[in-house]
Amino acid sequence: MALTPQQRIELHEFNNLTKTLSFNMYDVCYTETKEEREAYIEYIDDQYNADRLTTILNHVAEIIGAHVLNVAKQDYVPQGASVTMLVSEGPVVEVPKEHFEESPGPLPDNVVLQLDKSHITVHTYPEYHPNEGISTFRADIDVSTCGEISPLKALNYLIHSFDTDIMTVDYRVRGFTRDITGHKLFIDHEINSIQNFIPDEVKAEFDLIDVNIYQENIFHTKCKLKDFDLNNYLFGKKKEDLSPDQQEEIAQKLKMEMDEIFYGKNIID
Repeated sequence: MALTPQQRIELHEFNNLTKTLSFNMYDVCYTETKEEREAYIEYIDDQYNADRLTTILNHVAEIIGAHVLNVAKQDYVPQGASVTMLVSEGPVVEVPKEHFEESPGPLPDNVVLQLDKSHITVHTYPEYHPNEGISTFRADIDVSTCGEISPLKALNYLIHSFDTDIMTVDYRVRGFTRDITGHKLFIDHEINSIQNFIPDEVKAEFDLIDVNIYQENIFHTKCKLKDFDLNNYLFGKKKEDLSPDQQEEIAQKLKMEMDEIFYGKNIID
């Protein structure tokens, strides 16, 4: 529902609703030897170090119109990185009409929204299985805002910032604010599904599952890449270097790993 400025609800002081987007992605890779595992971890730590992650979060802040107050970042030993930003913005004077529409948000060259009293964080978790040859990279990003806008506008950019095989996305509105009569408001915008904030061309590449608890203002979507090309999952070799039996065995291991991550449980052969 698109509201005009005249239709906006007049609030008592500040909008105290907290809206949190949690974006979680996984990259899965086959690393047969110890040397390949170590090289994969080194590659991930180079591609997604604290400086690169800070750049990504700065773009998120730009998209939602935030002013960065403070940045804390850290690269860890032996692997992984974290960045936390405190962000703020002045009072919202003009709210764009598209603010109320369910649609994929902009990429960093367009600034359309503002927020206040908020934070953006990212943590990375490269790891590997000691026996099965499977390595994974996980990144968790949280965008939490207080004010009139939804951090879902940053989702499109986050999807384009990572090479991902599996994504889980959660969105929740917490707390309440009041109108000028004192009546509590537990959500200030309509939302049907997180999937409405994912571009159609991206949705076409994934199998998606939606789980929503509308009465609790909790929304959840998870996505698994449809196409499987073994060459995209081998680190340090090509499938042409493997026998057909080896290709089949490795492909089954990778698909099992992705299914277990997607469904959130161990799958017994």
